[in-house]
Amino acid sequence: MADNKSVLRPPTEVLTRGFDPSLSVGSARPAVFRSSTYVFSSPEAAERAFDIMAGRATPEPGEQVDLVYSRFNHPNAEILEDQVVPLEAGAHAALVFNSGMAAIMTALFAFLKPGDTVAYTVPIYGGTQKLIENFLAGWGVSGIAMRAGQTEQIDQALRDAKNLRVVLIETPANPTIIMTDIRRAADAAASRGGEKPVVMVDNTMLGPAFQHPLQLGADIVLYSATKYLSGFSDLIGGFALASDRALLAKMRSLRGLFGNILQPDECWMLDGRLPTVGLRMNRQSKNAQRIAEHLAAHPKIKKVLYPSLFDDSEQIRIRAAQCDFPGAMFSLELRGGKKSAFEFLRNLQLARNAVSLGGVETLVCHPKTTTHSGFTEEQFAEARVTDGLVRVSVGIEDWRDLLADFEHALECV
Repeated sequence: MADNKSVLRPPTEVLTRGFDPSLSVGSARPAVFRSSTYVFSSPEAAERAFDIMAGRATPEPGEQVDLVYSRFNHPNAEILEDQVVPLEAGAHAALVFNSGMAAIMTALFAFLKPGDTVAYTVPIYGGTQKLIENFLAGWGVSGIAMRAGQTEQIDQALRDAKNLRVVLIETPANPTIIMTDIRRAADAAASRGGEKPVVMVDNTMLGPAFQHPLQLGADIVLYSATKYLSGFSDLIGGFALASDRALLAKMRSLRGLFGNILQPDECWMLDGRLPTVGLRMNRQSKNAQRIAEHLAAHPKIKKVLYPSLFDDSEQIRIRAAQCDFPGAMFSLELRGGKKSAFEFLRNLQLARNAVSLGGVETLVCHPKTTTHSGFTEEQFAEARVTDGLVRVSVGIEDWRDLLADFEHALECV
């Protein structure tokens, strides 16, 4: 049986790994454990649990460590962290958080100190950019913004940066869908000499089904689990995954300090959705590709931003090298600017005007006045977020109904 388990494929392992029905009164699927505190099996076990929790010791392979308190860990978090690992190619460990922003914040705090530098691609999620530029800067951490997809410029920035400790990449970029070469950035970071910067990738937009950063040289992969991993727009969560368990050990101790672990009920809900991530994302990607390619020639659309429609040779190269499928996100650059974008949004009947992404329902928004509204005019120009840009997250509806909805809304522009 041990030999068979070693060759299990991810869709099987995500249903079988890390859960023992005998520990849940024979339940075929994990139950919810709402306990806040746990009874130790012995005083020695309590001492051992605290040593491991505080990072003074590391668990032995196969060791069952007593639980302490749900701010640090709990059964549903442990089960969820075990079962998400097979979905991320190259991962050996995971940590769950109560939001994607909590995962990003904890990752940055774990590896940065005053005087250090973090290099990050732009555009990037607005909350991440604000954390770096408005908060970390006040604590003496320098930020270097690198334009997404500009491979040579990113190489140069990573070579020249002083005290570089973290490289943070979001690819594809939100909302312009521009891709950054993960392997090239990881190689550039590794070639600096001395202490290697930690390369982190926010893989929310394509992964884990379509892009595998750990296999491309990244050290840590970050997710807003609110999006595709959950998929139903009804819970908030985040993940950090890595090949090297020691990297996550640094984050684990901070998670206990900050208290930003995901609660048992949400862990239980999220765990039940992991087996369908690939099924949902494949349907969503096929829908998005059909719709984007149909809309590409529409006279009221200046440009459709989508991986299968890239016309830049460097973007085509990156897409071919690191993405299995183009994903379920595209953006429309409408002729007529903000007025046209608003009329388009106003006349949609099936797609919903809302800001999240990755749900089974199709969501559409105007980034310049919503998700990226805190930018300066200079940042809008740098990120290429324009008045006419509309971002689309495609769901699992019938693509023909969605296409008809988009075409009707465009007629009203």
